[in-house]
Formats: sequence, structure tokens, C-alpha cells
Amino acid sequence: MITKEILNKYEPTIGIECHVQLRTKTKLFSGADNDARDKAPNTTVSPICFGLPGTLPVLNHEAVDLAIRAGVALNAEIARVSSFDRKHYFYPDLPKGYQITQLERSTVGRGEITVPLKDGSFKVRITRAHIEEDAGKLTHPDGADYSLVDLNRAGTPLIEIVSEADMHSAEQAKAYVQELYLLMKSAGVTLGDLYHGNMRFDVNISVAPAGSGTLGTRAEVKNLNSFRSVERAAEYEYARQVELLEKGEKIAQETRGWHDAKQKTFSQRSKEEAMDYRYFPDADLPPIELTDERIAKIRAAVEPTLPVTLRTKLRELGVRQADAETLLLSDAMSSLGYIRTVMGVDKADAKFTVNFLVNRLATSGDADSGLPTAAQFSAVSGMFRDGLLSSNNADLLLMELRGKADADAKAVAEEKGWIQETDTAAIEAIVDEVLIDPASAKAVADIKAGNDRVIGFLVGQVMKKSQGKANPAIVSQLIKLRLS
Repeated sequence: MITKEILNKYEPTIGIECHVQLRTKTKLFSGADNDARDKAPNTTVSPICFGLPGTLPVLNHEAVDLAIRAGVALNAEIARVSSFDRKHYFYPDLPKGYQITQLERSTVGRGEITVPLKDGSFKVRITRAHIEEDAGKLTHPDGADYSLVDLNRAGTPLIEIVSEADMHSAEQAKAYVQELYLLMKSAGVTLGDLYHGNMRFDVNISVAPAGSGTLGTRAEVKNLNSFRSVERAAEYEYARQVELLEKGEKIAQETRGWHDAKQKTFSQRSKEEAMDYRYFPDADLPPIELTDERIAKIRAAVEPTLPVTLRTKLRELGVRQADAETLLLSDAMSSLGYIRTVMGVDKADAKFTVNFLVNRLATSGDADSGLPTAAQFSAVSGMFRDGLLSSNNADLLLMELRGKADADAKAVAEEKGWIQETDTAAIEAIVDEVLIDPASAKAVADIKAGNDRVIGFLVGQVMKKSQGKANPAIVSQLIKLRLS
């Protein structure tokens, strides 16, 4: 068994390649529909997807604009001239026998992103982000001795974001892919539907003795589609390689898959090298030439939406870092405008608004009915601050306001009977009534004897007689005053 002490003798080094599907209407080199979700196999296709003789690719320039958006989000160099290459391999999901990609001259070059952690942050360098087409997919029916080919995904426009090996733990790997997801979603690059594979992660990991300054033989775990699977696969592969090294065995350079049910990696094939693909320039596609004006226009649109900008604004509103991260990730996953709502309230109402979003919606997945408006949040926050609403009734009111943008918050609260009584004279009468009630005699005696813990019983009795409308803080003060 590999103990923590043994693991600590070794250090993992991790680099990640991320395939991001671009949110275009049509595919990269044809007019076929780019949205294959819930579509029958081989229906969102064209002759280009099948690689039929005589077909020629035509570049979708919207995909280039989205790649530029990704480059801005990655704080990366954007090439004024880039070009396409052919990557040759023979597999049933690639009928023409080669994939159109970028090798020598990618549209997005070197960059760097800062990744937040609970106790700080770390930097990950970006090697490049190149544009390429996706291949189709194979399905393997249970119990059958054949496989099926679905080319709906063939020709889908991608960017492949390649990082340097700057991560040294599973925690960092997970944090990196989460930040990458936020960047691509906030920049409008992808729909970000992880279930349908809009972003897929390949984790390259090697292990070497801690402090040695060397790198071990790497294994690549392919096609991970969740943050959790990236973290778990990195943890498993780290332990697997350490165990082999402890036994004196060698690590094989190979491609491995991830078995989510078993929570373990498994060998798929030996790892290819670039020479195995026989890259050469694609003669059917001219170079991509970008102007400074085109890049500047896209940059101006993207930068205000990026996480670094949003984090600064949330911090200025007094939002805690942990809550800000929950909101950012939940917003990116659901696209329901959490951040936009918080930005729309005054600073005095920001903490109240964030608490509701984090505790009731962002972590529950119960947000299908939309959100209250920023103005409604401010109104409810003000009523809560003035003692007109209990915390429970404030929550109920906000849930009631979801999807009702024209509703008046105070009118709804009054209609539902959620407004608390703050008239001291009216509450005093109920308090006096409770204190002389024989059922309260023991609690009254205990309080007079110095046992303040039983005051909750008396507050509860007042709340019951007021049908929940009395402000409990005022009730508590009045009881103490009466019995002092």
C-alpha cells in the first residue's frame, strides 16, 4: 500500500491539453449544423465530414474570431499570420485520413493565466492554442462484436489549449481546468456543456523524486470531461506511478483512459510522437491574416467580461473570495446572470444578495425559474435590514419573486403576510399577555433567577400569538426589559 509518506518522496508534474468546442452555428470547414446535441447519428453532416473525393474545405471565420477571444482570455500572443496543417492518422472516425489542425503557425501563441486557490494562487504558462477540427466518435454496443461510427462531431471547430507542465498536484490540476472553463465561458468562446463534451481535458502526468529537478516518463489520460475526473485521475495516476517506481519498475509512455465507475486509469495504446503523424501544410486552405483593428475590437469586447475583472468588482462590493468563486463557477455553469445581478445592487445590499445566491441557488442547482431582479434584491434587503422581514421570510419572498420581474417586492410580502410587526406598543401588549399567562410562570421565574437561556420559550410564545409577525429581536428586548 502506498502511504502518504511514500507519496511525499515523489513530486508529480502535470500539463493539460484542453479541447474547447467553439460556439459557431456551422462547422469549421462546411455549412453543416454545429449543434449535434440530441441529434440522431450521422445527421449533422456534409460531404466534407465524410471526406468525399472532390470536396474542398472553406474556413468558418466566426471560429477565428472565437479563437481570438480565447487568446485575449488567456493573456496570449495573437498571430497576425497563421496557417493550417494536416495531421495524418488512420482511424474509422476520420474518413479522409487526416485532421486539419495547426502545428507550425498557430493563431494563439504563448500566454499565462493566474489560477486562484483557497490559500493563494499560482501561474500556468500557455504554450499555444491552435484551431483544429474534431473527429467523429465510435460507439461500442454492449455484447456486440462491432463498433458504430457517428460523424456528427466530425468537423466541429475546436481550439486546443496546451499548457506548460506547471502544475504539481491534483488540486492544482482541478483549479486550472475550472479557471480555464471560467475564462472560455466568460469570453463567449464555448457553450461549455461538459456533459456533451464541449470541453475535454487530456492530463499529462509524470512523477520524479521530490527536489530532483528531473522529469519522469509521462502518461497521458485522455478525454476527461469534468473537474472532478481531472482531480481523481491525477490522484490515481500519481499513486500508480509512485507504486511502480517503488517496485523498481519503469513507467511506460502511453495513452490511458479513465474508468469513472472504477475510479482508475487503464492502458489504451503507446503514445505517438509528432513524427508519427507526418504533418505537412494544408494546400487547400490559405493562411489566416489578422489586422490590428480586428484584434483590438474583439479585445475591447472581451476584457470587461473576464474573471479577473469580475473578481475585482466583487471584492469592491465586499464579497468574500470563497463566495465570489462559488458565484463565478455557478454563473458559468448555468448562465443565469448571478454576477450581473450582484453588480446591479448597492454595496449595502451586496452581502445579502450574495448570501441568498450562494446558499439557495448557486449550490442547489434549483435555478430554473430564473432570478429576482437586482431592484427586487435591493428592496428585500432593505426590508430585512429595517426589521420588516425575518431571514426566513426574506428567503421565501425572494423565491416567490423568481421569474416575476414586474412584481413589487413589498406588495408581495404584504399579500403573503410576511411583513413583521415593528410597532413597539403593539408588541408590548402581546408580551405582557404572554408574561402573565400561567404557562409562562416557570420560564419567567427561571429568567428572574438568572437563567436567560429559557427566554427563547417566551419569544416563541409571543411569535405564536402574533402569528409570526412580531420582530423577534424587539420581542427579546421587551421581555428582558419587563423582567429586569
